Amino acid sequence: MKRIVTTIQHIFSIEELRSRIVNTMGFLLIFRLGSYIVLPGVDPNKLTKNTSGILGLLDTFLGGAFSNASIFALGIMPYISASIVLQLLTVAVPYFQKMQKEGESGRKKINQITRILTIFITIAQSIGYVTATIPGEAVMIDTTLFTISSIIIITTGTMFCMWLGERITDRGIGNGISMLIMVGILSRFPGAVIAESMSKGMNGALFFMLELVAFFFIVLAVIMLTQATRKIPVQYAKQVVGNKVYGGQRQYIPLKLNASGVMPIIFAQSLMFLPAMAASYFADSSDLANAIGATFSDYTSWQYNTVFGVLIVVFTFFYTAIAINPNQIADDIKRGGGFVPGIKPGKDTSDFIDNILSKITLPGSLFLVAVAVLPAVASLFGLSREFAQFFGGTSLLIMVGVVLDTLQQIESYLLMKKYDGLMKSGRVKGRQELAIA
Repeated sequence: MKRIVTTIQHIFSIEELRSRIVNTMGFLLIFRLGSYIVLPGVDPNKLTKNTSGILGLLDTFLGGAFSNASIFALGIMPYISASIVLQLLTVAVPYFQKMQKEGESGRKKINQITRILTIFITIAQSIGYVTATIPGEAVMIDTTLFTISSIIIITTGTMFCMWLGERITDRGIGNGISMLIMVGILSRFPGAVIAESMSKGMNGALFFMLELVAFFFIVLAVIMLTQATRKIPVQYAKQVVGNKVYGGQRQYIPLKLNASGVMPIIFAQSLMFLPAMAASYFADSSDLANAIGATFSDYTSWQYNTVFGVLIVVFTFFYTAIAINPNQIADDIKRGGGFVPGIKPGKDTSDFIDNILSKITLPGSLFLVAVAVLPAVASLFGLSREFAQFFGGTSLLIMVGVVLDTLQQIESYLLMKKYDGLMKSGRVKGRQELAIA
């Protein structure tokens, strides 16, 4: 306990770090306050709380802003969608590939295109949100005026959220966009825990304690999944420049067991709503369609989780192939005068890295499947839907990843100022370790 107090004192004794933490808390507070400001012309008492399907997933990420019909109803999600589109384009389209290789100037161009694309995506999504999600009886003004004003306000709100995220990244601590998502998810956690404890009552106090213990070990398992790496040794040859000898040291390329992060679950979860949606069109004329719709609307059914798991494995391999390019890594190692011991530079090194990547991606994807289906398993054991969502899936992976990244930045400040790190042994590692190449 004394060490924890000392570490906190060290953190707040560093002026820059203290300022960044205060800035981050201020920006997050603004974001949460905006989630409760209802759109002009809406009666909040007549809003319906839709917590099922993709709408419930969005509401979880946005901390209730979606169901509250707030000015931040879409939050940062359109920006994330635009970022994913640009990331896919940098792989498929040569123009964007060239732009990505232009360094800082190319990155600025991509960021600008992402912002412009965010505006168009937000406008399209806000039209659907206003017309299909907000019930007509909740609108207290002229429908046309409400639709136009709400689209403008929601689009402005999303751009303001994007600005908040960038300010957190520049002047705060951690990645701003990830922090906004995490605080939205985390805002639901206290309420879910309280509701679960109240539902169990005094008679179920022991079972509730066992749930908390199980949750603790699940968090540890997710941390292991996030941190696990396969290190490939790289030896750099010695070079004599003048009277000095450079190089000769051995470094490592850390390949993540889960290099794709949370993206496979997000992609798979988006597709899992299509069967039930398609079946709803034939519900009146086909019993089979009714059965399919009922099965894929129940996220605890074995059919749902089997298809869900297969999609996660497929998307894990797909996204890993996009995120990591063995040919580029091999070329960078060769240009830097390095080599993998026992492997020829060039194509042989690329094949070697690709082979290792294929071997670790399968167990990583299966572990990801296990984490993704844990909420369904928790629900089958009697946990409430709200509390079960934190037992795995997208919510837990995002929270653990963002916390690790933030702690890594704090640890870097402590070590830079000659203080001890956050842990007595070892160092905190975030998700985004750069390969040495």
